[in-house]
Amino acid sequence: MRVLVVQNYDNTGLGQVGAALAEAGADLDLRRPYKGDPLPDDATGHDAMVMLGGGQNALADDDYPYFPALLELIRDFAAKDRSVLGICLGSQLVARTFGGENKIGGASEFGWHKVSLTPDARTDPVLGALPQDFPIFEWHDDTFVLPANAVRLAGSDIAENQAFRIGRAVYGFQFHFEADRPMVKDWSTSFAPLIAERHPDWHDRLDGEMASNGADADAAGLAIARAWVATI
Repeated sequence: MRVLVVQNYDNTGLGQVGAALAEAGADLDLRRPYKGDPLPDDATGHDAMVMLGGGQNALADDDYPYFPALLELIRDFAAKDRSVLGICLGSQLVARTFGGENKIGGASEFGWHKVSLTPDARTDPVLGALPQDFPIFEWHDDTFVLPANAVRLAGSDIAENQAFRIGRAVYGFQFHFEADRPMVKDWSTSFAPLIAERHPDWHDRLDGEMASNGADADAAGLAIARAWVATI
């Protein structure tokens, strides 16, 4: 199992998705196109693709000129029926790829928030075993309108479209299910100045929110990660 991992921003990582891929013995091909790494021409050499998050928006082609090529690569993976996973920015890029409308700003969530599954999620192979409602870590300002051929799987009070599927195994997740408690603590340090500008009380809230939500969020995130890996 060879999996292409597209990292779009510094200090982002696979987290619980990486743990699930390691359990499956996957061979990871990490590319950082924002630092000049070339993207593959097509999906031929990989069984699946993961796209991680970032601080940029999904329409930022001028600053991230590899975005159009990444969209074409997503289309090729989907056409070859290979599993695709987009998280946060990655989900917004998947939505853009298939004709969804990206909405910049107006949907800010940060910290652990409740998401709720849709009726269609009950029979979904990745989300079907999850509770109806669960806490999960969020960090985004943007959202999107779903592509016409997408199946909506989860939402929240602030962002209606939190998870969706296109075809058999192309998934987009607005929430950061990969971010377990160690990753959130690392982000809280690595991005401390940025977080303090927007959420000055986060340092004081972190331990309490982690105690209240962290265990349930980690369990849900790892279950999602393992179930997605099983689609490869």
